[in-house]
Amino acid sequence: MYLSIILIPLIGSIFSGLFGRKLGAQGSQFITTFGLIITACLSFIAFYEVGLNSSSVSINLFNWIDSEYFLVSWGFLFDSLTVSMLIPIVFISSLVHMYSISYMGADPHTQRFFSYLSAFTFCMLLLVCGDNLLVLFVG
Repeated sequence: MYLSIILIPLIGSIFSGLFGRKLGAQGSQFITTFGLIITACLSFIAFYEVGLNSSSVSINLFNWIDSEYFLVSWGFLFDSLTVSMLIPIVFISSLVHMYSISYMGADPHTQRFFSYLSAFTFCMLLLVCGDNLLVLFVG
């Protein structure tokens, strides 16, 4: 569940960017906005599990740099500060997506805009959930 909080905006951005012409403007808007609404619901659940029950979650995906004395892993940390920052990021981003549906209605490049907007949300989630400074730098 915790990885899906990070990956759903990325998947929405990829689908809107690569298949935007086939999906159309409304399909692109629906995929990215609905993905962020799901992400907002999952972040509320994560806030209940981690923030209120004080049980932090650390996810280590793989070792990114493995040297003799230097080990950098690609991982994510969900503690009480992280989940308390997830709520405003994802909630405000969902509201911006919903507002942009009517605001960008007449623009011919709506698919690209929503792809970039979801990619921005993904990068913000990487900034908040990164386990170390190099993951934060990538975000």
